Formats: sequence, structure tokens, C-alpha cells
Amino acid sequence: MIYLRMKKKISGITIECIRGDITGQSDVTAIVNAANAQLRPGGGVAGAIHHAAGPGLARECRPMAPIMPGVSVISGGHNLPNRFVIHCLGPVYGLDEPSDVLLADCYRNALLLADENKIDSIAFPAISTGAFGYPVEPAAEIAFRTIMDTSPLLKNIRLIRMVLYSQSDLEVHEKALSEAD
Repeated sequence: MIYLRMKKKISGITIECIRGDITGQSDVTAIVNAANAQLRPGGGVAGAIHHAAGPGLARECRPMAPIMPGVSVISGGHNLPNRFVIHCLGPVYGLDEPSDVLLADCYRNALLLADENKIDSIAFPAISTGAFGYPVEPAAEIAFRTIMDTSPLLKNIRLIRMVLYSQSDLEVHEKALSEAD
């Protein structure tokens, strides 16, 4: 279900914020998993994605693990409505440093990997803001600054969506998107 939407266009790419479920984005080619290092099912976004995708996702991911913070890898979507899942390991706030650089690497690397795979649309969760403890406001600013900086390099992506679970996270991300240049 989509609750609210804010859009901005840059370099021919629509960037939008919505409130919803990352596993319900049937109109995008790839979704991003806020993964753990072992790319296994877990809680939060990773748990929801693995649950919706089915056991084939965990089997496909096993040989790609472990990954380091900031790294992105790609798999099939399995039982999801999306063709691909891009898995990113975000930084644990206060532990993985420099956390701002590692978080930016997640967004940049996911976008570049999607573009290399000729993906035209991608949906992100708010990486590292759940169990990994990254404060939502600076995380949103880093996400949109990185998206804006990376957008001119993208040849295939035409839609970048931030999917936020709560109304308060949506509001923070809408504000960050409206202020991003």
C-alpha cells in the first residue's frame, strides 16, 4: 500500500518517497535489501524480503557471503514481484567507521550495480536506520546527497524510490529530498 508520495526529478530520473512495504513494490525492477553480512534471513527489512522471496533467495545468497559494510551484491527476486534484489550491508552506527562514508557507499554501489545490470527502477529502504541504529535524519541526508551525486552517472535507471515504513520516517525523508540539490 502506498500512503504518500513526494517526487523530484534530476538528470532525467524520478526520485520519490513513499510510505509502504519494500516487498510490495511490484512496479520496480529491483528492491534493495538492508542485509546482514551473511546475507541470511533476519529481522526487519532482511527478514521481510527473505520471507516474501522464499528459501531460494537464501540459497542463492549463501556463496556471495560474507560482505563488508558499504558493499552491494545482486541476486534474483525469486518469489518477489521484482526481478532482482540488491543486498547492501549498511554500517552499524557507532561501530563501523567512517559510518557516513560507508552508508553513502551502500547507496552509490547499489545504484551503480543496478545500472550495470540495466535495471530501470529501484526501491530502497532506509538503510542502517533500524537495528543498526543510524539516526534517521543524517541517514536520509546522506542517502539523498549520494543519490543526487550518483544520478548523472546512471544510464539505465529512471526511477529511484525510497520506501519508508513509518509516517515519521517518511516525513524526515521528504524533507531531506526537498532540500537535496
